[in-house]
Amino acid sequence: MKQSKIAGIGMYVPAHVVTNNDLTRFMDTSDEWIRERTGIQERRYAHRTNETTTTMGVEASKIAIERAGITPQDVDFIVFATLSPDYYFPGCGVLLQRAMGMRQVGALDVRNQCSGFVYALSVADQFIRTGMYKNILVVGAEKHSFGLDFTTRGRNVSVIFGDGAGAVVLQPTEDENRGLLSTHLHSDGTEAEILAMYNPGTHANYWKPGLAHFNEGELADMFMSHEMIDKAELFPNMDGPAVFKTAVVKFPEVILEALQQNGFTPADLKLLVPHQANLRIAQFVQQKLKLRDDQVYNNIQKYGNTTAASVPIALCEAWELGKVQEGDLVCLAAFGSGFTWASALLRW
Repeated sequence: MKQSKIAGIGMYVPAHVVTNNDLTRFMDTSDEWIRERTGIQERRYAHRTNETTTTMGVEASKIAIERAGITPQDVDFIVFATLSPDYYFPGCGVLLQRAMGMRQVGALDVRNQCSGFVYALSVADQFIRTGMYKNILVVGAEKHSFGLDFTTRGRNVSVIFGDGAGAVVLQPTEDENRGLLSTHLHSDGTEAEILAMYNPGTHANYWKPGLAHFNEGELADMFMSHEMIDKAELFPNMDGPAVFKTAVVKFPEVILEALQQNGFTPADLKLLVPHQANLRIAQFVQQKLKLRDDQVYNNIQKYGNTTAASVPIALCEAWELGKVQEGDLVCLAAFGSGFTWASALLRW
C-alpha cells in the first residue's frame, strides 16, 4: 500500500484579537492569572455574524489546496473535524463542499474534540493507503467564542479557548521515506463528564423527575429547556486539574508509542507539535521526554486553545516559519474530551 503525504497546508485565524486584559471587562480575572495557569496571552474571536466554523475552514482549505498544486475540483474526499459545527446537523463537511463548489464527493464529519484533527488525519491516511482516494482535504476548525460563558462563573473555561481553522491536503506518495509513518488512536470514556458540554443533547437528564416514559398528555423537556437556560447549563464544563493529571500521562505515552513503533527515540524528532491545550501541559511533556525548546512548537500564547484546529494551525505556522522542512521527522499529538488521545508520526 502507498503511504500518504501532506501535499499542502493552510491556516486561518480571525482578525479580531482578544487579550487577557480585554476579558477583565466581563469577568473577575487578570492577565497574570491567565498566563500563570495556561500560558495564554491572547486569542482570536470570529466575527459574530460573518464568520462560522465552515467559513474559516474554507479559508484554510483554499490555502492548503493552492499549496498542493490542485483545485477544489480535484478533491475527492473531505474529512472535517470540529466540536462547534455551524448546525447541530448537517455537519460542516457538506457545507464546505458547497461553499467551495466541489464535485459531489464524500464528506465525513469527525467529533473527537481536541483529538479531532489527528483522528481525521488517520482516517484520511487509510483511504489513501488503500487507493480509494488521491486528494483528501482534512480540516480542523472551531468557533468557540459563540458558546462560552463570559462571566466569572465560567472563567476557568472561557479564558482558554479561541477560534480558527487549519487544513491539509493528503496525497499518495511513492517515496517510502516521506509521509505519514503511522497513527495511533485511543479513548477511555470512564470519566467522560469531566470535560464535556452536556446540553443541548439527548442524555437522561432531560427527562422530568419521576417520568420513566411518555404518558398520555405528558411530554419530557428534551434537547433544550428553559430550565437549562435559566441555570446556565448550556456551557462547557471542565475539571481542569483532573484533565491536567490525565493529559500529562497520556500525551507522553502516545508520542512514545509512535516513535517506538517506527524505531525512533525523542532525540530523533525535529519537531513535536502538540495540541495547544495548555502551555503548562506542553512544558511538562517536553521535560518528561527530555526535548529541547527547538524540538517543540507552541503557539497557544497567541491563539489560545482552538481544539481540533490547534494541531493544523501550529503545524502550518511552524512550516511557514521554516521550522519544518523536507525530510524532517515530525510528531503530532493531542489529548482531549472523551477522553481521547492520538498521535501521528510523519516524515515531511
